[in-house]
Amino acid sequence: MDSPGTPLISRRDALIAGAAAAAAVSSTAPAAAAPAPASAAAVPLMKLSLSVNGQARTLELDTRVTLLDALREHLRLTGTKKGCDHGQCGACTVIVDGRRINACLTLAVMHEGAQVTTIEGLGTPQRMHPMQAAFVKHDGYQCGYCTPGQICSAVSVLDEIKRGVPSHVSADLTARPLLSAEELRERMSGNICRCGAYSNIVDAMTEVAGSRT
Repeated sequence: MDSPGTPLISRRDALIAGAAAAAAVSSTAPAAAAPAPASAAAVPLMKLSLSVNGQARTLELDTRVTLLDALREHLRLTGTKKGCDHGQCGACTVIVDGRRINACLTLAVMHEGAQVTTIEGLGTPQRMHPMQAAFVKHDGYQCGYCTPGQICSAVSVLDEIKRGVPSHVSADLTARPLLSAEELRERMSGNICRCGAYSNIVDAMTEVAGSRT
């Protein structure tokens, strides 16, 4: 039995009082120092020298920068497009040392001394590359977003066929590939056109290939 004069306090009141006391103590305790942000000097940078559209360029880049971002964000060559950023659409196709690659899948620092050609290096509105002119003539584009990658890839495809590089639909891997619509479609299958201008792209490529023979 409680002794006379002893104040009664419920369990609920005790919990409330304890929580209030803990809050008061924590509010007066010095706040823990926030972790200092990583210093800019800690970012790994590397110098890169390469030729872009015939011009020597030197950059100092974070080693994680892709070739696509180096071209667009550092050299301001925005003709090369960023589509899926996973190597699935082909919008970022450029020509490096004579071979087409997806610029979003390769680090810029991997291409020290390389010769890089983007859509800006193929031609200008005043002096278009034959492939660019053929795309215009045959309406090989609609919205145009994929067109720079399509054109760079198309130029490389004709070079591959000329050099005798086989594809998955080449019947004889030792024979010179045929310049057929089937070959062109297979080799261009990595370049997606959501507008569906595929048949016109094949027509443009066929015309340019015929003018070279």
